[in-house]
Amino acid sequence: MTVLEAARRSAPGRIWSSTIGKKAVMGVTGLAMFLYVVAHMLGNLKIFFGRSSIDGYAQWLRTIFEGALGHAGFIWVMRLGLVLCVALHMAAAIQLARRAHRARPAGYQHRRKVQGSYAARTMRWGGVILALFVIYHILDLTVGVLNPNGVEGAVYDNIAADFRRWYVTLFYTAAVVSLGFHIRHGFWSALQSLGASSAARQRALQTLSFGVAFLITVGFLSVPFAVLTGLVA
Repeated sequence: MTVLEAARRSAPGRIWSSTIGKKAVMGVTGLAMFLYVVAHMLGNLKIFFGRSSIDGYAQWLRTIFEGALGHAGFIWVMRLGLVLCVALHMAAAIQLARRAHRARPAGYQHRRKVQGSYAARTMRWGGVILALFVIYHILDLTVGVLNPNGVEGAVYDNIAADFRRWYVTLFYTAAVVSLGFHIRHGFWSALQSLGASSAARQRALQTLSFGVAFLITVGFLSVPFAVLTGLVA
């Protein structure tokens, strides 16, 4: 038996090779990323409480489990976990899309554009925008090489220096709106997968999915526009 065959016969391998397993991986990783996004948004909103609030929060994050992981070790564990979630989520999504494409009848070429296909196109293009933004975001506010201020630990000043540039705010807005579409579609898909959707509850669940995505989008966008308009100086 080859190493590849052994991997496929293992429990994780069997889960990953099945369509249900891939959907489960997408659901779990999607939930993990959603929780990260919510926590990240709430952390960003601390800028409205002043420099000491958000800078102190950033410093506190670096001290979590410091005895076991070292200074800022918790943040790196979170980052590596997030990268793993993104990789698994994207791999599962791509493979599921390919399986669905192969399952279509060969002659079924000119199908009518429906809501599902629109959502899929939005997710694909939104994913590209988000991927490009994440790379820029890391170089900007994590590494600091693209930030006009770029001082480690000076979160308030780094954010303020960043979003005074209108084109950065524009790019950020495009990424956050794409994230909102992702959350709306992903939240709705998760509710359907869990069996929560029904004809009677469909409109309420769609409204819930939109509301969650809207609140997160507004929460993230409030920071750059507050800087751009001078509310946060």
